[in-house]
Amino acid sequence: MRSVIFTHQLYQPGKLFPFSLTTAVEEIPAGMMTNRRRWELIVEKELQQGPGLCWFIPANLLPSRQLIAQLKTFSEGDFLQLDPGGVLIGYGRAEADFSGTPVGHVPGTDLDLIEYGWDIFEKNARLLHFDFELLTAGRQSAPANEGNRLSTAGAVFIEEGADVRYAFINADEGPVYISKNALVMEGTCIRGPVFIGERAVVKMGTRIYGASSIGAYCTVGGEIKNSVLFPFSNKAHDGYLGDSVIGSWCNLGAGTSNSNLKNTAGNIRITLPSGLYRAGMKCGVLMGDYSKAAINTSFNSGTVTGICTHIFGAGLTPKWIPSFSWGYNTDTIYDLPKALEHLERWMQTKKQTITENEKALITHIYNQTKTKKS
Repeated sequence: MRSVIFTHQLYQPGKLFPFSLTTAVEEIPAGMMTNRRRWELIVEKELQQGPGLCWFIPANLLPSRQLIAQLKTFSEGDFLQLDPGGVLIGYGRAEADFSGTPVGHVPGTDLDLIEYGWDIFEKNARLLHFDFELLTAGRQSAPANEGNRLSTAGAVFIEEGADVRYAFINADEGPVYISKNALVMEGTCIRGPVFIGERAVVKMGTRIYGASSIGAYCTVGGEIKNSVLFPFSNKAHDGYLGDSVIGSWCNLGAGTSNSNLKNTAGNIRITLPSGLYRAGMKCGVLMGDYSKAAINTSFNSGTVTGICTHIFGAGLTPKWIPSFSWGYNTDTIYDLPKALEHLERWMQTKKQTITENEKALITHIYNQTKTKKS
C-alpha cells in the first residue's frame, strides 16, 4: 500500500500544458525530485504512518516546513479543509470519508501549487533549498576531488560515484547537489542553488546559474539559468537557456538560445490550448517531451511547444508550436511512424528503449492533434 494517495481537485491539466500531456503532475520533476518522491520522503522521515493508513495529498501541492509541522499533529481521520470547501490533506484509510470536523482551514492564498508550466522554474529556487535539506539530513557528502574550488562547502553535497573535475562551485546563495555517477567536466562554473541528476554530463566550461535543475541522463553545455531540464534531454552546446522548462527526450541544437525578457520589460503572454495567460516579466521556452530544435534556433520569449515537435525555420520561432509540427513556417505534420522511428534512435543514444506504453500515449496524442488540424 502506498504511503501517499495523490488527489487532483486542485489541478487543471490544461494550465500545465505541454507537460500534462505526458506526465502526471505528481511525477513532474522540479527542485531535486518529483512531488511524489518529495511527499513520500516527508512521510517516511517525518510523519506517522500507522498500519493500513495513508496520507491524502493534492498532487500539485508543494510542502513547507509550516505545513509539515501541522501535519505532525494529525491522528487518524484528521484533515485540513481548503476554504471555502473541500478536503485539502487527510490522514486515514484508503476508503476514508473525511466528512467530520476539520482540524483547520487553509485559505487558497496560502497554498503553494504547481499550476502552470512557468511555476516549475519560478518555484525551483525554493524547492532546491527545501529538497537539499530533505535529501542530505543525516548523510555525509563524498569529498570533492583535488583541484575543485568550493565555497560554503557544507552547502555542496556530492554523492559517491560522482566525478567532479576542476570545477568552480559557489554555494553562497544556495546549495548544490551532484548525484551519483554524474560527470562535471573541467572548467564548469556552478552558482547555486543547482541540482545535477544521476548520470548527467556537464561539459567543459559550462556555466550554470541558480536556480537550475539538470535531470538524470541529461547532457548540458553553454549557459543555463533558472531552468529545469527533465531527464534524458540535451542542451549540449553553447547557447543560452534561461527561465525555461525542457521536457524529457528533448534536444537543443548547437547555438540554440531563447529570449526570456521582452524589450519593453512587460509581462510575457503565454498561449496555451486552454487560453491566453500572463507569466510575469521573465519566461523563456516551455518545451514538451520528445521535441528537437535545429542548430541556432532562436526561441521567442514565452514560446510553448507541444510534444514531438521538430523545430526549424527562419528568424525567431512563433510563440506557439503545436505537437507534431515539422518546422514552424508550414502546416506540415510530423509523420507518426517517422516520429516513433526517430525517437527510438534517440533513446538508443542513452542506452534506453521506447516502451509500448510510451508508443500508445504518443499515438493517442498524435491522433488527437491530427483531428484538430483536419
